[in-house]
Amino acid sequence: MFQLIFRLTMSLTLGLMLWLPQAAPVAAQGDFSPAIVVNDSVITRYELAQRALMLQLLNAPGNVDELAREQLIDDRLRLAASSAAGIVPSTEEVLEGMDEFAGRANLTREEFVQALGGAGVSEQTFRDFVTAGLAWRQLIQARFGGRSAASRGEIERALAGRGGGSGIRVLISEIIMPAPPPQAEAVRQRAIEIARTRSPEQFSAAARQFSVTPSRAQGGRLDWQNLEDLPPQLRPLILALAPGQVTDPLPIPNAVALFQLRAIEETDFQAAEVGAVEYAAYYMPGGRSADTLAKARVLASRVDRCDDLYGVARDQPEDVLERGTLPPAQLPTDIAIELSKLDPGEVSTVLTRSNGQTLVFLMLCGRTAALSDEVDEDNLALGLRNRRLANFADSFLAQLRSDARIVER
Repeated sequence: MFQLIFRLTMSLTLGLMLWLPQAAPVAAQGDFSPAIVVNDSVITRYELAQRALMLQLLNAPGNVDELAREQLIDDRLRLAASSAAGIVPSTEEVLEGMDEFAGRANLTREEFVQALGGAGVSEQTFRDFVTAGLAWRQLIQARFGGRSAASRGEIERALAGRGGGSGIRVLISEIIMPAPPPQAEAVRQRAIEIARTRSPEQFSAAARQFSVTPSRAQGGRLDWQNLEDLPPQLRPLILALAPGQVTDPLPIPNAVALFQLRAIEETDFQAAEVGAVEYAAYYMPGGRSADTLAKARVLASRVDRCDDLYGVARDQPEDVLERGTLPPAQLPTDIAIELSKLDPGEVSTVLTRSNGQTLVFLMLCGRTAALSDEVDEDNLALGLRNRRLANFADSFLAQLRSDARIVER
């Protein structure tokens, strides 16, 4: 939440402050009828309107009405969890938080409150906003602070992930063919035959017939990709090819992969090196059966981010959901290949485990840029600790959401 607060605050300029008193005020009485009930806590329509107006004044991106709704629901859950742990920010702490927030717009708390008030946003709305964030930060620190320190090995792995971009991009096609044990040898022989082709048309025909990736509909053809976006394990294989050539069959768990280079070019663009990739893998029994793939499509329509999978995996064995953060070179090859094609929040259902009996519902959570040489180890350790705390906070909030009873009125 505080990252969002800081982003919003930085966009609040003195020019905006001069505009605020001219904005149309919210009706004095407001509408205090219930709009949402979160467990036993009521969110009124007045609160929704106030939060939406404040977010609009702070130039929040997206639909401010939807953002206000989501923030207020989360705030109720944060405050309830904090209160249950005996954490209630003091008046002095809340005022200091308000001072800090206003200071990021180069204003005093009084000037900030006056400017908001001139646009119809009450001081209490601002106070509630800050209070929920403070309570949550204190709770996360108390609950997870002892588990958030980065180990020496994690610091060294992050330092090892530094590097610069190459300025090369490639146009490739892909084939990934399932190869469960009974068919493994036959699939391997087929892959050897396909690898001998130099024709993009023949490779595309094979992709349409045998591949299980979504790109099969385009004959396995992928769009231009920066070399740095490809898995480190794949880069030297691609660079060794001339246009039209195909890699040797690449064995991956329960499958065989092939890649054909269609074109390569140098660009002025210098891609940022990825230092770490965060992903989630939810394991679904049934492999690539029609029933399991249908369930995976339904699940993909329901989840927008990796944290949503905690609710899906609730009450199931712990090993049904795996979440990891690794440098690209340390990712399993098949995982790395699929993640390289995804944006954060996107899903792949190409891979399997357990000899093809388990489908891997793979989601990319995010990528972290490699650190520059100027970053010292103390700052690196602090950054890793803060990132881990943020992950703990996101996961805990996702669990609270999953357990909550949320009723729209």
